Amino acid sequence: MTKTFMDRGDGRLPRGLLLLMSAATGLAVAGNYLAHPLLDLIGGELGLSPSLAALVVTAAQLGYGLGLILLVPLGDLVERRRLAVMLYAATSVFLLVSATATSGAALLAGTVLAALTSVGAQVVVPFAATLARPAERGRVVGTVMTGLVLGLLLARTASGALADLGGWRTAYWVQAGLMALMAVLLRVFLPRLRTSAGLSYPALLRSTIGLLRSEPVLRWRAGIAAMALASFSVLWTALTFLLAGPAYGWTESAIGLFGLAAAAGALAASVAGRLADRGHVQKITAAGAALMLASWLPIGLGGRSLLWLVVGVVVLDLAQQAVLNSNQNVVYALRPEARNRVNSAFMTSYFAGGAAGSALTSLVWAHAGWSGVSVLGAVLSAGALALWAGERLTVRRSRNSSAHSAPAAAAVTG
Repeated sequence: MTKTFMDRGDGRLPRGLLLLMSAATGLAVAGNYLAHPLLDLIGGELGLSPSLAALVVTAAQLGYGLGLILLVPLGDLVERRRLAVMLYAATSVFLLVSATATSGAALLAGTVLAALTSVGAQVVVPFAATLARPAERGRVVGTVMTGLVLGLLLARTASGALADLGGWRTAYWVQAGLMALMAVLLRVFLPRLRTSAGLSYPALLRSTIGLLRSEPVLRWRAGIAAMALASFSVLWTALTFLLAGPAYGWTESAIGLFGLAAAAGALAASVAGRLADRGHVQKITAAGAALMLASWLPIGLGGRSLLWLVVGVVVLDLAQQAVLNSNQNVVYALRPEARNRVNSAFMTSYFAGGAAGSALTSLVWAHAGWSGVSVLGAVLSAGALALWAGERLTVRRSRNSSAHSAPAAAAVTG
C-alpha cells in the first residue's frame, strides 16, 4: 500500500480517504436511479407506455448484475485502483449515450452499459473492507454503504430538480460530468492495491460461481439480500406511478424530493456496522427483515395517505439497509483472499433480486394497482425473514450434529 494510506501510523483507514470512497460509491450507484422520478417524463418524450418506461429501471438493475458477475471479480486479478478508475471513466461515457438517446432502445442500451460499469462502486466497497482493520471493518463498511444509500436516495431528488430546470436529459449530463471528476479523484488519492488470485479470467469466473456452491453461508445470505432488495425495488418502482397518478398528482421534482423522506435509511448502515463489530449481526438481520415486513402495512395505507406512506418508506429503508449491512459483514469475513469474488457472487444475487422485484412490479401494477404492489412487497419481505430463520435452523442442526458426533468419536478412540 502507498504512503498515503500508511500516514496515520496506527494502521487505521484515514478519514479523508474513507469519505472519498463513501462518496464514490454513492455517486456510482446514483446513476442507476436517475430515471425513477422521471419515468412519466421519459415515457412522454420517447413515446413509451408506463410498463415500457419501467423497463429502464429493470435494465439498470440487469446491467448492474452483469457487471457484478463479469467485472467485479477482476479486483482479485488486477490492480484495484486502476480497475476502479477505468470503470468510473467508462460509466461517464455511457451516461452520455443515455443523455443523447432519441428512442427507447437507445436509452435502454445506454442504461445497461452505464449500469454495467457502475459496479466500480462494488470494487470500492471491498477495497475499503480490505484496507480496514478487522476490528473496525463493520464501521468502515457501514460508512461506505452510508454513502451508497445517500447516493441512491438523493439521486431521485437531484434528477427531479434537474429535470425541472432543463428536462430529463440534464440529469444524465450532470451525472456524466461528476463520474468523470470522480475517476480523476480516485486516480489521485486511492492507494495501489493488488491481491492477485493467480487465475485466468475464465477460471476467476468459475471460482466466483464455485463460491456459491462451496459456501453455504454465502448462499443463505445472498438469498436473504435478494429478497430484501426485491421488496425494496417494488416500492421505488411503483412509487413514481402512484405519486404522479390521480391520487397525488405530483411533479417530477416533487417526486424526486420524496427521496429525502427515506434518507434516514442511510443512518441504518452506519449503526448496523457498529453493532456488527460488537457481535450482534444475527439480531440485526432478524430485526431488519421483520421491520421490512411490518413496513408494508403503512405503505399499503399510503395509497391514500401521505403520512402513512412516509412512515412506511422510512421504516422500509431503515430495515433494508440494516439487512444489507449485516449480510455484508457476514460474507466479507468468509474468504478474505477472495473478497472481490465473494462480493461479486453476493451482490449479483442481491441485484438479481432487485431486477426481479422491479419486473414483477410492472406486471402487478398493471393488474392490481397499489394494493397488489403492497401485497407483493410484503410477500418478498416475508421471504427474507423465512430465509434468515432457515439459515439459523440449519446452523443449529449442524452444531447439534457436531456435538452428538464428538462424544461418539471420543468413545471409539478411547
